[in-house]
Amino acid sequence: MTALAAEGAPASNPLVNTVVFALFVAITLYVVYRASSRNSSTSDYYAAGSAFTGRQNGIALSGDFLSAASFLGIAGAIAMHGYDGFLYSIGFLVAWLVDLLLIAELLRNTGRFTMGDVLSFRMKQRPVRAAAATSTLVISFFYMLAQMAGAGGLVALLLNVHSKLGQALVIGVVGLVMVLYVLVGGMKGTTWVQIIKATILLLCGALLTVFLFGKFGFSFSNLLSSAAENSPLGDKLLEPGGSYGKNSTTKLDFVSLALALVLGAAALPHVLMRFYTVPNSREARRSVVWATACMFLFYLCTLVIGFGAAALVGADEIKAAPGGENSAAPLLALHVGGTLLLGIIAAVAFATILAVVAGLTITASASFAHDVYANIFKRGKAEPADEVRVARLTAIAVGALAIVGGVLANGQNIAFLVALAFAVAASANLSTLLYSLFWKRFNTTGTLWGIYGGLIASLVLVLFSPVVSGAPDAIFKSIDFAWFPLKNPGLVSIPFSFLCGFVGTLVGKPKADADKHAEMEVRSLTGIGS
Repeated sequence: MTALAAEGAPASNPLVNTVVFALFVAITLYVVYRASSRNSSTSDYYAAGSAFTGRQNGIALSGDFLSAASFLGIAGAIAMHGYDGFLYSIGFLVAWLVDLLLIAELLRNTGRFTMGDVLSFRMKQRPVRAAAATSTLVISFFYMLAQMAGAGGLVALLLNVHSKLGQALVIGVVGLVMVLYVLVGGMKGTTWVQIIKATILLLCGALLTVFLFGKFGFSFSNLLSSAAENSPLGDKLLEPGGSYGKNSTTKLDFVSLALALVLGAAALPHVLMRFYTVPNSREARRSVVWATACMFLFYLCTLVIGFGAAALVGADEIKAAPGGENSAAPLLALHVGGTLLLGIIAAVAFATILAVVAGLTITASASFAHDVYANIFKRGKAEPADEVRVARLTAIAVGALAIVGGVLANGQNIAFLVALAFAVAASANLSTLLYSLFWKRFNTTGTLWGIYGGLIASLVLVLFSPVVSGAPDAIFKSIDFAWFPLKNPGLVSIPFSFLCGFVGTLVGKPKADADKHAEMEVRSLTGIGS
């Protein structure tokens, strides 16, 4: 902020930012408390009693999905890389067609609370539920890394906290508030937080977009021209290839990224779990339609916000700010509307991080409590109160891990980190979900091979990629043990997962249960018994 003040730009007011954010937290905690009064059963705690309408759940679903990556990461990617940054938005949006056409209705009819319910429906319960819980916990952790990393950069920018220790402390506070949401409110309270947050996010995105258009005579052409003039890329900012077209490796990286984004949404555990908060499959379909509409509007706004940041803030100022690319949207708010607008955008960004991590936490805790504790340890005979208690204890443990991971990942581009989570989700879950729903011969061995094969492949490829070491923006910059050239593993790990599931089914024993498949087919298509 010192550099901004020196240039005559309005300075950030940490007090205003903190007050606006504290007000949001106070209101949402009150809503969560009121919503939690009936969390008496596992259905209430995990799925909000399936009491939400398709419209409500669709808005909450967009709130779950419109993470810090969507708000901060994509805006920053567009500001720095132009057209290639906008490809994240396209990938995230197109992904919902896979959910709408293949997953939402069938999943809602087949399961009760978690992805493990679906995958274990006609398989051996214990090993399959253990595998489903493992993949859910790993994917949730990857996704949390992105959100908590965003919290660190945002705090540095808005509260003028530049030391690593200070940022780590605030990441810890964000994590504690998130765990409080989950412990008090369960799925019902978390859903209302998502609805409030999604509504505010859409309104603020639209507000900032209108302000920007006003500065450029309500002409998108003028905005793009100014962005190109103020960018080091020049006119290439508006053309494909600014980030992914430099050589054959970056082109392959783009293909891998696109595959992960389009296929990953249909396999994200916290998205899949949302389909159980509605009463039937028709409302599950409506949820996806509403979520897609909300995200379409928001991504149009991020296009304007990203190019607006390139035009008014500039690449040099964005790079120099704490949080790097992730600071583009808050810096733009400071330039356009001064301290008050920055405070509002800051509160929205914090709310985004809090709400998404709360959704991830309840998904991870539900998977462990329902799949591992209730159905593996207790063999389906756990008391509801004990199961909810285990879920709450798991939420505390997951929150602690998220805080530690967020401190380690602080400074990474969060849109990019979320893309990694998408790749891991598509690799570990998508093949087994589709095979379970549509392939009659699919068996327990194929399920285990598909989940563990895709999960291990994606994690190994990420570990030995330029994301972790050997690159200027790697997590460990000083060492180099990377041998996999792509930053996103989806191009290799997703097909490998489908291959593992296929081969495992052919060689595995016992063979598939034809009667259970017929029961699952009727249930998934008609909803009878759901």
